[in-house]
Amino acid sequence: QQMRAISRLAVRAPLARSLVFSQHFGFATGKDIQFGVDARKLMLEGCDKLADTVQTTLGPKGRNVVLERSFGAPKITKDGVTVAKDISFSNKYHNIGANLVKEVASKTNDEAGDGTTTATILARAIYKEGCKSVAAGMNPMDIRRGIQLAVDKLVEELQKTSTKIEGRADYANVATISSNGDEKIGQLLAEILDKTGPEGTITVQDGKTLDTEVEFVEGLKFDRGYISPYFITNPKTSKCEMENPMILIVDKKVSSIQSVLHFLEHASQQNRSVLIIAEDIESEPLATLVVNKLRGGLRVCAVKAPSFGDNRKATLVDIAISTGAQLISEEMGMTLEKCEPSVLGSAKQVIITKDDTIIMHGDGSKQDIDERVALLKEQKEKTTSSYDREKLEERLGRLTGGVAVIKVGGSSEVEVSELKDRIQDALCATRAAAEEGIVNGGGMALLYASRILKELKGKNFDQNIGIEIVTKACKIPAKTICENAGFEGSVIVDKLLEEANVNKGFDAAKGEYVKMKDAGIIDPTKVVRTALVDASGVAGLMITTEAIVADEDKPEPAGGAPPMGGMGGMGGMGGMGGMYQSTVFFQKQFQSSQLPFHIYY
Repeated sequence: QQMRAISRLAVRAPLARSLVFSQHFGFATGKDIQFGVDARKLMLEGCDKLADTVQTTLGPKGRNVVLERSFGAPKITKDGVTVAKDISFSNKYHNIGANLVKEVASKTNDEAGDGTTTATILARAIYKEGCKSVAAGMNPMDIRRGIQLAVDKLVEELQKTSTKIEGRADYANVATISSNGDEKIGQLLAEILDKTGPEGTITVQDGKTLDTEVEFVEGLKFDRGYISPYFITNPKTSKCEMENPMILIVDKKVSSIQSVLHFLEHASQQNRSVLIIAEDIESEPLATLVVNKLRGGLRVCAVKAPSFGDNRKATLVDIAISTGAQLISEEMGMTLEKCEPSVLGSAKQVIITKDDTIIMHGDGSKQDIDERVALLKEQKEKTTSSYDREKLEERLGRLTGGVAVIKVGGSSEVEVSELKDRIQDALCATRAAAEEGIVNGGGMALLYASRILKELKGKNFDQNIGIEIVTKACKIPAKTICENAGFEGSVIVDKLLEEANVNKGFDAAKGEYVKMKDAGIIDPTKVVRTALVDASGVAGLMITTEAIVADEDKPEPAGGAPPMGGMGGMGGMGGMGGMYQSTVFFQKQFQSSQLPFHIYY
């Protein structure tokens, strides 16, 4: 009877009561809330663990961090943001604190490409001091306003002391400092930037040798090769080399030879070769081009248009501007049959392999190219998509006349990965230096700039405490660099603050006091500024936290029903004892829930 009763059980309770019933059995959880000092303390513990791990990578004698991977070899790196992103905690409150600081590192990395370790330790320092002040009874909103006042003043001071980057030596110094004191990387990037300029396209790839190599590509390069190997002019190198060719650019398929015949006749009369760049060329016109090429009557090569979708059309316009051609597009009311030979562009030399095409010294107007470059720069500043930004940088590099490929070498995948991270950081730092200039490195820029905060006063006592918090935080980068090199950071920082000469600093690599810029110890202004602004923004908000709402820990699910035992043959139903016990258990649960159940028989 009890089994029959349970099997026919039906609940006629409202939806809300059903939810309470499911919570009673542990299928849903509520929220756990922490308040005030306890909430901030738990977040701080997460921040401390994250910052302690990340700060070991700072400075010329910073150490590596090994990151476990679920598959493949572990990753070894000195990159602050990579280390930060890999850290998570089982305690959800520690995780909330760590994730907020990770946000600082990620934002700094997106904006400046370097300075992520500095941003992380600045955020921790500001938040830690802020927690102490709020616990002592000060108003967190006023403290945050004081922090913001101090940061604005520091940014002004950094921009005043910033100097423009001058030549190859400064590029080398910035790259060396950013790559943790690796002079080889510094010289390598200085050589590349000297040729391509800061706007040039520089890509970093895994190499196939033990040494790091650089491949320079002058001119406009895109990743599409000849459609047919019969277009090859140099069998030894498997390349099609064209001198002073005419260039036809169309954004649709070429479906008949008649549509391009008048262009080919014009080129033949001028005794010049023809490069056709189109979405595709169908088999009939392609066969005609190949036959005429093999018979020696026509010097021609056909290449598919690079990229896809909207990016393809934009890239074709770039190529047209660079070569002085006009893009033949149906959207502009143009067709191949109706266009005159005046739409053809030209270049001094074109080299085509099976994988890519390089157009050198195109005949495009300098004014048109400059206008196109300015437009692309404007689009790059406005875009929020990292993919779009990457594509715009690629197109900028093509138009400004230089592409360099760094092929990172090493004896193992782990070594290549670690070196690649440092080269990427150094590359971002040198570009940032070209944008906003340079300041003294080694944490000295913030240390000396913090002196000006002594004159700054807030509207009340609590705001002054916020200013004081930022003053203390500005000492942390220099102190950490010294401590990672094995020196007493506090003593060195205090001694430097007594100095009248703001160019003097401490060279942690050699353990001596030097003139920072003369010694080549410099940082990009953009990196220092971004690290400070991002760290203060997030840490200031964390200080104002009064409650944290998180999911409760899910209770362990109840164990299953006891084993039913064997059926015991045909002698009886002795094995049903377990089922009877579980039935009684569920019946008691229903009775204790005190909900309006209706049982039907």
